[in-house]
Amino acid sequence: MSDEATWQTEYAIETTASPEAIWSIFRNVSGWKNWNAGIEQIDIDGPFASGTWFTMKPPGEEALRSQLIDVRENVCFVDETRVGDLTILVAHRIEPLGPARTRIVYAVDARGPQAAEIGPAVSADFPEVLASLSKLAGGAQ
Repeated sequence: MSDEATWQTEYAIETTASPEAIWSIFRNVSGWKNWNAGIEQIDIDGPFASGTWFTMKPPGEEALRSQLIDVRENVCFVDETRVGDLTILVAHRIEPLGPARTRIVYAVDARGPQAAEIGPAVSADFPEVLASLSKLAGGAQ
């Protein structure tokens, strides 16, 4: 394992949106494409819960199968996507900062061949995605 390539980063935005408002948007998987331009089509195979698989198709690319591996209501969810020997984990965290302030964090952990190339490509639009999410949740920066 120690010779595996790894790449990690995270993006965050602070908002006035409540954790519950953010969570309701996360939970509505079929609606992700309305605020995330990196999704052309998405389908989930069951409830928004740990263990459930979903299929996401980025514009102009092949669809990817991912699995929700950790889902904690109003706190976070983590999805895992495997492409060959490459594994990409994305944690979507909701962190209350105090009255009417919440931080939304997207953390990426890519491991395996080409992690240093694929990781940045996967996360390039995260600042825009976070801004759209915050706006949709009714928050201001």
